Amino acid sequence: MLQNIATPAKDPILSLSIEYRADDRDNKVDLGIGVYRNDKGQTPIMKAVSDSAKSIAAEQTTKAYVGLAGCEVFNQSMVDLLLRDTSAYERVSAIQTPGASGALRMLADLIKSTEPDATVWISNPSYINHQPVMEAAGLKVKHYNYFNPATKQVDSAALMADLSKAGPKDIILLHGCCHNPTGADIRLSDWIAITELALKNGFIPFVDIAYQGFGDGLEADAAGLRFMADRVPQMFIATSCSKNFGLYRERTGAAMVIAANIEIAMNAKAKLLQMARATYTMPPDHGAAIVGRILNDEALTLSWRTELDEMQKRLLSLRADLCAALRVETQSTDFDFIEQHKGMFSVIGFNPNQMASLKSEYGIYAVGDGRINIAGMQKQHIDYIAKSIASVANK
Repeated sequence: MLQNIATPAKDPILSLSIEYRADDRDNKVDLGIGVYRNDKGQTPIMKAVSDSAKSIAAEQTTKAYVGLAGCEVFNQSMVDLLLRDTSAYERVSAIQTPGASGALRMLADLIKSTEPDATVWISNPSYINHQPVMEAAGLKVKHYNYFNPATKQVDSAALMADLSKAGPKDIILLHGCCHNPTGADIRLSDWIAITELALKNGFIPFVDIAYQGFGDGLEADAAGLRFMADRVPQMFIATSCSKNFGLYRERTGAAMVIAANIEIAMNAKAKLLQMARATYTMPPDHGAAIVGRILNDEALTLSWRTELDEMQKRLLSLRADLCAALRVETQSTDFDFIEQHKGMFSVIGFNPNQMASLKSEYGIYAVGDGRINIAGMQKQHIDYIAKSIASVANK
C-alpha cells in the first residue's frame, strides 16, 4: 500500500527553515517562517506568559481531561477580547482548537456539514494554508481580487466588484488584520462596505484574525471585525494566540460561531464538538490555561498588553528603518510601501527568481512569492538586507 504514495512537494515555508539551518554562512538571515524575534534573534517568552505558567505549575493538581470544548475560561476570555460590547456577544459560541489552523478546519467542516455546496472565497493572494484546509474539508474555493502588485496596496474597487457576485451559498474569508502574506490591510471603510454587501447579498463572512495587536494595536486591529459582527446575522471567526501571546508551539486557538440567536449558536457548538471528537477529541490545555489566567488577572493583563504594545512599536520601527535604508541603497522611494503595511509581513514585489537570488547569493531566506517576515529582522541586519534587496532589484 505505502509504495503507492507519491513524493509530496515540500512545504514552501517550513522547508526554508531546514535549508537555513544547514547554511553555514555567517551573514545568513531568516525572513521566512512567521515568528517574532527580538534583536538577539530570539523568540522570547512574554513575562505574563512565564508568570502565568509558573502559577499554573504551582497550583495545578491534575492532568485529567478538560473536555471536548477545551478550557471554557479561555473560550470566554477570547470572546471577551474580540466581541465585548457588540450585539454578537450575546449570540456567539466558541470552542478551543489546536491553533488557528485547527479553528479554520473545524469551521470548514461545519460549513461542509450544513451547506455541502458552499464556496469559500479567499483573497488573491492569501495565507498559504487557507486553500488546502478548505479543500481538505471538501469545500469549493474561489479567489477574489485583493492586492494590486503595482501599488502594493489593497485594490478596494476590484475587491468589491468581485464580492458583489457572491450570494447566499458563499463564504467570504477575510483577514482580520495584518494580511498574510502581503501586509496590506483593508480599511474600516472597506469593512463597512463588505458588511453592507453581506446584508444585501446574503453571503457569510469568515474572519481569520491571527495577528491581533501586531498592526495598529489590540483594539484598532479588531475594529473592522467588531463592526461586522455587530451587524451581520451569521459569521465565523478563527483566532490564534501564537503571535500576540508568543505561544507558537502550544497550538492555542479558538473557533467562534455567531448566529441569529444563542440557541442556534449553541447548536453549532454542539456540532463542532461532535466533529472534534472524531478529529482530535480534545485540544491541548497548557496554552489555553495560560491565556485564560492572563486575561482574568488585572496585573497579568497589564503586563501582557504592555509587552505586546512594545512588540508592535518595534515592528513599526523595523519597517521605518528598512525603508530608510532602502531609500539610501536604491536612491528611490520604490519600497516605501513597506512602511504602510501592517503586522509581520510584506510582499516586496520580487519574482521567484529574484527571491532565489536573495537566498543563494546573500543568504537571505524568504518565501518565493516575495513575502518577507519583518518581525524576523534584527536591527543590525537591516543595512545588509537593504543592500541585498537593492542589488537584486537592479538585476
